Amino acid sequence: MTIRTRLTLLFLGIVSALLIVFCAAIYFEGELYRQREYKTRLRQEALAVATIMFNKAEISPDLLKLLNRNQMTVLNQEEVVIYNTKNEIVFESSSKNSKVQPNVLDKIRQEREFFWEHDNLELFGMVFENNGQSFIVLASAVDQYGVDKQQNLAQMLALGGLLMLAISAAMGWFFAGRMLLPIQKMIQRIDEIRAAQLSLRIDEGNKTDELAQLATRFNQMLDRLERAFKSQQSFVSHASHELRTPLTAITGQIQVSMLANDSPTELKSMIWSILEDVQQLNKLTNNLLDLTSIDSDDTKIKLTLVNVAEIIWQIRSELIKKNPNYRILVELDENHEILPEVHANEGLLYTAIINLIDNGAKFSPQNEVNVKLKFALKNLQVIVHNEGTAIAAQELAQIFEPFSRGSNARHVKGHGVGLSLTRRIAQLHGGRISVASSEDVGTTFTLELPK
Repeated sequence: MTIRTRLTLLFLGIVSALLIVFCAAIYFEGELYRQREYKTRLRQEALAVATIMFNKAEISPDLLKLLNRNQMTVLNQEEVVIYNTKNEIVFESSSKNSKVQPNVLDKIRQEREFFWEHDNLELFGMVFENNGQSFIVLASAVDQYGVDKQQNLAQMLALGGLLMLAISAAMGWFFAGRMLLPIQKMIQRIDEIRAAQLSLRIDEGNKTDELAQLATRFNQMLDRLERAFKSQQSFVSHASHELRTPLTAITGQIQVSMLANDSPTELKSMIWSILEDVQQLNKLTNNLLDLTSIDSDDTKIKLTLVNVAEIIWQIRSELIKKNPNYRILVELDENHEILPEVHANEGLLYTAIINLIDNGAKFSPQNEVNVKLKFALKNLQVIVHNEGTAIAAQELAQIFEPFSRGSNARHVKGHGVGLSLTRRIAQLHGGRISVASSEDVGTTFTLELPK
């Protein structure tokens, strides 16, 4: 069942319930009014007959019957009966000889006035006092005119209710269609969006109602998907190129070494070259795997309390051991009361900081890098500075994109993955990374981590 049908049925159900309540209220209020009105008329008839009957001037009962039957206000099938205290009929306006049960007469005496219905008759009984004696005056008649009016009212309400339901169904169907028209347009637009047409967007309408908010959120999702899709395409393109280059170099060197009759020294030099390419390839592969795993499953990282100062000293020792020409100067903040600890994944934080320090040393002419750990109440800052060639201003915005390298990196080995991996790790920990570079001061990377 479509939403339009469900909305129409819901609207029709609400209108039907309201109409039924409304029509029933009108009908029963009309019926109560008819009963009250007819009760009043019966009471007047009973009083009129009793007053005449027990008037001081004597009047013949036969004459009273004649007057009662021929008066202008006589009711349909009207009959007036008067009972004495012994439940004997004193006066009867007609010859129907219709008797009332004694228990009903007792009830009339108890309540003084009593109105009830029996079959199609409506009856009213009252106690009438005359000369110290109590009489029961009972008037009965058929309210044919009132009943006919009620039947006519019921027919009018039924026909009018059915007509209103038909109109409500048509209007409900129409307005439900109008309300769902933006969704229909959204569906048509979504059907047009393909992998090659991710730039298409849904019309956001007035940007105020819930459907416009849904369209806005969907467009935002499409923006994220488009960026991710383009990033994936760029990643695959650059990764295949970066992997192909060292593999081609390794293959060529192995083929040359197999064909050439070189001396052991030259073969050893070639093996060292191949080993260097393999190490670069291994480093690139690890970085790509780390970057991919973080992007695809960033919710499962385990955080522990990590001492950042200890990690920096471990990184310094490892880098100097692998590259004896590196000069890594570490400076700690003088604020010793604050522990340099953060909640982080130790392995990922180690990767982020070693990428920054290694890059700083590689891009420095003297392979010298200054690392400063700055403490604060809410965050820690790892500041990595070198005095190498500055990064061009137009390249700073793209320096953290995968496989993006500045013009100052032409003669330095690398693949442009480390900084993008570092930025992603910082984002996972609720931190951020920034860069400032100039010819006079050099290049400074600042990694901020919340405590």
